[in-house]
Amino acid sequence: MEKLNNLLTELGISKVRLAKYLGVSRQMLYNYLALDSISDWPKEKIVKLLSLLNLKEMEEIQKVDVTGEYIIEVESRLNEGVKDSSNKEVLADLKGFNKKEQEILSDIIGLLKEKLQDDKSKTTYNTYCYLYHFLQSMETTPELGFILAYMSKALGFTDPMEFIYDKNQQYIFESILFSAMTLYNNGGASKSKISESHKRFVQDIEHKNEEKLSRTQELNTAKVQALKELGYTEINENNAKEVLEKIAEIQSRKV
Repeated sequence: MEKLNNLLTELGISKVRLAKYLGVSRQMLYNYLALDSISDWPKEKIVKLLSLLNLKEMEEIQKVDVTGEYIIEVESRLNEGVKDSSNKEVLADLKGFNKKEQEILSDIIGLLKEKLQDDKSKTTYNTYCYLYHFLQSMETTPELGFILAYMSKALGFTDPMEFIYDKNQQYIFESILFSAMTLYNNGGASKSKISESHKRFVQDIEHKNEEKLSRTQELNTAKVQALKELGYTEINENNAKEVLEKIAEIQSRKV
């Protein structure tokens, strides 16, 4: 399951779209992905997933080469399998926004569509995957908003003294980022000089991933215990709420 989750991340497939493709709720998809083995999935869902990934059996996932061509092929099959087209969803969603909000959303969607149509390379696709990850994380990482504001100011779109976030924090962040960008643009940051800094960057990420894995293992343990205490053998749409509440209760016992 870890390999499957990693592959889905590499392909940039959102849980919302994959859930629609499989014909299940997003919560049910999370339940599927939390299982120990894909063999525990309903057979028809396994078949659909194998079809999406163009695999004959799940063991082949170990040999998947995520090339730009493969990403595009999977994306095409995913689009075909989703019942409601992206365009229809967008049009329906826009009805709930005011004129300015509709204009900015339409402009963003139009620009993304144009860029992806003009350049089918893996680099372009991954760039917009990064953008998607960026947008997903903005609510929990306020500095991402500071980065957007800095770039808008640096490129001349926004007044440099405009502060829509926490003024003090944004001011400090922009000053530090300007110093870093100046160092980078003036050639004062050679690879040899900053190699130790990048090494610490990698180590920090690895440490966070280890913590995440530890939390995942802890959650799986709590899930097994919750199912046992409730007398269930699996999580499904009927008992998901009850099981999740029991998991939360089990975790609270350790506090």
